[in-house]
Amino acid sequence: MDEQFLLKYFPQLSAQQLEQFSLLKDLYAHWNQQINVISRKDIDALYERHILHSLGIAKVMSFLPGEHVLDVGTGGGFPGIPLAVMFPETKFHLVDSIGKKIKVVQEVAKGAGLKNVTATHARAEQIPGKFDFVVSRAVTQLKDFYPWVKDKFSKTSRNQLTNGILYLKGGDLKQEIAESGLAVQQFYLKDYFDEEFFETKQVIYVKV
Repeated sequence: MDEQFLLKYFPQLSAQQLEQFSLLKDLYAHWNQQINVISRKDIDALYERHILHSLGIAKVMSFLPGEHVLDVGTGGGFPGIPLAVMFPETKFHLVDSIGKKIKVVQEVAKGAGLKNVTATHARAEQIPGKFDFVVSRAVTQLKDFYPWVKDKFSKTSRNQLTNGILYLKGGDLKQEIAESGLAVQQFYLKDYFDEEFFETKQVIYVKV
């Protein structure tokens, strides 16, 4: 499974985007040996479990040129890095509370030639400015995540979905959603991707 595999689901990818996705494999292999941000078994399944999983958000949302997206708890750069390749005219700000992970993000973004990515070692609450969307991947329970970011949103919405949170989660989320008290919209990735890995994976959209 390689970057060509992505064309199955995103046939509109340009040659430059395919080249950038191709670069990610070697960049993550290199940096993961120095700073472990991806498990050893997952590095072999990078395109499926990290890149394509991140791009699940792109199946439910097309970010617009000039929009600002905050990736909270990005870890090694997911979902922010793949989304930045997919939407080169959208600005992505990736944050994580662990500095060495942000070092990897910065080096991967630089190596892939991504001009639309900034990365900060900080907690979400410490980030200034307003954003159109917040993305994240299974950082914590929704009821705990929402307070971190509820004040981060621009008042003006211009996309197909109103400004809000796009959260990658897996498993049975009924109890978690109920405990959060939030009105959510669930998008099931098995409706978009064939691989068994996505059977229980979802994008949770929270309008703010």
